Amino acid sequence: MTQPKIIAVSGKGGVGKTSFIALALKTLLTSNHGEILVIDGDADSNLPEVLGVNVKKTVGTIVNDFKRNMGGLPPGVDKKDYLESLIFSILQEEENFDLLVMGATEREGCYCSVNNLLTKIMDTLTKNYKYTLLDLPAGLEHVSRRTSKNINHMFLITDASKMGLQTAARIRDLAKSLKSNFEHIYLVGNKVTPDIEPLVKEQAQKYNLEYVGSIPPDEELAQYNLEGKPLLLLPETNPAYQTVSKIIKSKITE
Repeated sequence: MTQPKIIAVSGKGGVGKTSFIALALKTLLTSNHGEILVIDGDADSNLPEVLGVNVKKTVGTIVNDFKRNMGGLPPGVDKKDYLESLIFSILQEEENFDLLVMGATEREGCYCSVNNLLTKIMDTLTKNYKYTLLDLPAGLEHVSRRTSKNINHMFLITDASKMGLQTAARIRDLAKSLKSNFEHIYLVGNKVTPDIEPLVKEQAQKYNLEYVGSIPPDEELAQYNLEGKPLLLLPETNPAYQTVSKIIKSKITE
């Protein structure tokens, strides 16, 4: 089996991370690139709707119940095995990919042992797929908690703003300071017009970020999002899809 690849997307809130994940998935599905796992790591859980998938339970729901009841497990029951079975039970199996939604977990109390179990389970799960697409929350929390330390390709999404670029640079710097295993980190512009793209490239060089392209403003994609239509149904002629497809093919699959 080919070595599994974990592809993550992060950046400032509202820059289009979820749309990028959806179009990256469409690229891999169109190219028929083996087993794919998609993980929505954002507590807001917008990815299922963008993909047209109805999800009833999240990992957060399972973990919350497990935390409250783990003291009452029967003797001899391995906590990791039990939690793993619960997570596998909510894995959403679609026709061409699997989806797991993390959701929100309770903040009260210290559950470091449970979180460590969860990390080990996720490591095991991702090894069963050729590609794992990971939609990470906005900002730096996932990096500081080291919940995403083993990533092959990280795409940092920015809009045409200084805040977006600064957030991308901070995520990159924090990942390096924590010695997280990010093999490649790229910068992608979103909703960037041709006349402003040279300035985005210039700023990317200033922050020492590897710029790999920009997605143009796309009325068709915006209409799909507004109407709640799955982005996987976008035509292959769609400009946003073509841009993301070119990036994914050049950095991941070729």
